[in-house]
Amino acid sequence: MKIGIIGSGAFGTGLGVALALDGNDIALWGRDGDAQAAIQTTRQNPKLPDIALPENMTFSAKLETVLACDIILLSIPAQTLRPFLAGHVAALSGKYLVACCKGIDLERMTGPASTIRDMIPGAIPAILTGPSFAADIARGLPTALTLACADDAAGEILQKALSTTALRLYRTTDTVGAELGGALKNVLAIASGVAIGAGLGESARAALMTRGFPEMQRLAAALGADPETLAGLSGFGDLVLTCTSEQSRNYRYGLALGQAQTFDVGTTVEGVATARAVRQLAQDLDIDLPICTVVADLTSGQTDVITALNRLLSRPLKEE
Repeated sequence: MKIGIIGSGAFGTGLGVALALDGNDIALWGRDGDAQAAIQTTRQNPKLPDIALPENMTFSAKLETVLACDIILLSIPAQTLRPFLAGHVAALSGKYLVACCKGIDLERMTGPASTIRDMIPGAIPAILTGPSFAADIARGLPTALTLACADDAAGEILQKALSTTALRLYRTTDTVGAELGGALKNVLAIASGVAIGAGLGESARAALMTRGFPEMQRLAAALGADPETLAGLSGFGDLVLTCTSEQSRNYRYGLALGQAQTFDVGTTVEGVATARAVRQLAQDLDIDLPICTVVADLTSGQTDVITALNRLLSRPLKEE
C-alpha cells in the first residue's frame, strides 16, 4: 500500500523516515512550497536536524500525490484537522486515515479519530499515539505506540503496514480511550513543567502525575472509553514521557510558565487548547478534574501559579 503523510513537521518527517527505511515509498505534503522544495533538494528538514532523509521520501506542497495514497497519516495540529478534512472530503473518502495528532477539537469537543469519522463518510479512521519523540523514531530507536481503530480487521492491516523493526504498534479498538490519553497527558505535562519551573520540586511533579492520571481515566469513562486503555501506551506511557522530558513542547511551555518566561509563539502547544476543552467537558459532565481545570485557568491568564497551587493544596483531604 502507498503511504502518504499530511504535514512535514518533525513528527510527520520522523514517521516518514522510519517507514522509508523499512522499504516504503513515502510522499509528504507541507503547506509552504519553498520550504518543501528546499527539503527535497537538501535532504534535510530544519525541524528535524541532523537526520539524513532517505531518497524514497518526497516532499511537495502539491496534495495530489499524497491524496492518491491508500494510507494517509494526518500529522497536523488537532485544531487544524477539521478544517483540513472539510476541504478534501471527496478525495479522502474510502481511505485509511490515521490521525497522528493529540488534542480535543474545540469546535465539537471530539478527538482526532472521532473527527475523521464525523467528517469523512466512507473513510477508515484510526489514531496513532503513545510515548514517542520524532527524533527517536527517525533515528531508529526502539519505540512502542498504540494504533487504535474501531474496525479491528482494518486495524490489523494498518498495524502490519506501519510497523517496522524498531517501531512496534500495539492494536486496540478503543479509539476514544486512545485519543483521550494522547490529548490529556499534554495538559498534565504543562502542569508538571509549571511545578518544576516554579521550583516546587520533583515530589510535586510526581504528585501531579499520580493524581492527574485518575482525572484522565474519569473523563475517558464518562465519554464511553475503557479506563484501562489509559493504563497503556496511549495514556500512562505517554504521560510518563511528556511530564519528564524537555523534548516535550507541552512540558517546556509549562516550564516557561512556571519561570514567568515567554515561550516561542510559533511552537504548537496542543495542551493549551486541550485544557480549555477539558474544562468545558468537566463542567458539562459534572466531573471533578481539578488539575486539568487549574491548567486551563493558568494558561488562559485567569489565575497565577501561586493562586493555582493554593487552590489545589486547599482541597479537602480524602482517601486515596
